[in-house]
Amino acid sequence: MHALGQELFPVCRSLTGEGVRITLRRLADYVDGLVVKQVPSGEKVFDWTVPDEWRISSGRLTGPDGKTVVDFADNNLHVVGYSEPVDVELDLEDLQPHLHSLPDQPDAIPYVTSYYRRRWGFCLTDTRRRELLPGRYHASIDSALFPGHLDYGEAVIPGKTSDEIFLSTYVCHPSMANNELSGPLVAAWLHQWARQRQMRHTLRFVFLPETIGSIAYLARNLAAMRRNVVAGFVLTCLGDDRAYSYLASREANTLADRAARNVLSHIDPDYHHWSFLDRGSDERQYCAPGIDLPFVSIMRSKYATYPEYHTSLDDFSLVTPSGLAGGLYAVTRAVEAVEENRRWRATVLCEPQLGRRGLYPTLSTKGSGDTIRPMMNFLAYADGKYDLIAIADKIGVPVWELAPIAAMLERQGLVENVDQAGESPIAC
Repeated sequence: MHALGQELFPVCRSLTGEGVRITLRRLADYVDGLVVKQVPSGEKVFDWTVPDEWRISSGRLTGPDGKTVVDFADNNLHVVGYSEPVDVELDLEDLQPHLHSLPDQPDAIPYVTSYYRRRWGFCLTDTRRRELLPGRYHASIDSALFPGHLDYGEAVIPGKTSDEIFLSTYVCHPSMANNELSGPLVAAWLHQWARQRQMRHTLRFVFLPETIGSIAYLARNLAAMRRNVVAGFVLTCLGDDRAYSYLASREANTLADRAARNVLSHIDPDYHHWSFLDRGSDERQYCAPGIDLPFVSIMRSKYATYPEYHTSLDDFSLVTPSGLAGGLYAVTRAVEAVEENRRWRATVLCEPQLGRRGLYPTLSTKGSGDTIRPMMNFLAYADGKYDLIAIADKIGVPVWELAPIAAMLERQGLVENVDQAGESPIAC
């Protein structure tokens, strides 16, 4: 994951354009069956309109001495995203409104965009900006805005049922490692993991531009999503080593919420629990009133909370192989939790005789029952009302440890799957 991320890091991605297409083509080498779809510029998607496509070839700011101040070729953050073309000379005083820097992070280049209003501009370190001398500057940006299309990628792994686990990530930021590439990287490797298994749920992966991409996708697919999606996860900021984070759905009570909370509480008891009031990515769209899909976000350090966010400092020294591995592990466990979640009911009255089945120590000593405590506690709550996640939470174990216990007890005929029997769920 780390190596592929470093390869994709220099690509200039935006809401639209060749950078997105390059990224999707490369991800298709790892995501079998990835299909690229297009939404034309000008298409109305709910209250939004898909913008014109943006193409940029170069951008350079030259000082009074003829030396280059910043060059898009050196870092694609140097030009404001979606800048219109410009070729003009102007004094430093008139140039300043077109310059962007961060006084509190003087050595970072900020990430700045203007998608829905025509502007042009350059981004640079505040240290470099303070060095600028009075005089005439030459601003040149070779770009174009034109009717084109927005691209997104979609891949589906069919399961035994049409019930879907939906994985959404975005491919619209230029050179940022955690806020951009970590999500698609984890999604690609999760896809490889899922393809090796016979899944009960159908898994759907989408790689799209943030905000406008999810809105466009919902505008085209909402009816099907309402029918099929049982849990959705927004994958972003999954590559650093500093933290684990979860951002709840609007009501914080969906199957995705419950799976994420159980998993993260056992991976990292000190994980950060964020309210929907702290939203900022595509969970805003998937959980919007009238949409109300069961989506949450799983992250390492949450967007907008770590100092490198939306700057040139968000690179592959921040995002590490171990950070990505941890992000993948958390998301995989959350998908497993949804996949394994069923309601179970004991088939015998009182405690079953486990010793004759080889499931309980036949020599009773102090502490001999401790090793099978999770199994005994599972049986104590297997009454057909509680699902696996609810029982796991009640007895304080991770779902991934309880699932094989439930499967083993089913093989022994000691519990039955109530959902498979077609009974209606009971609220717990």
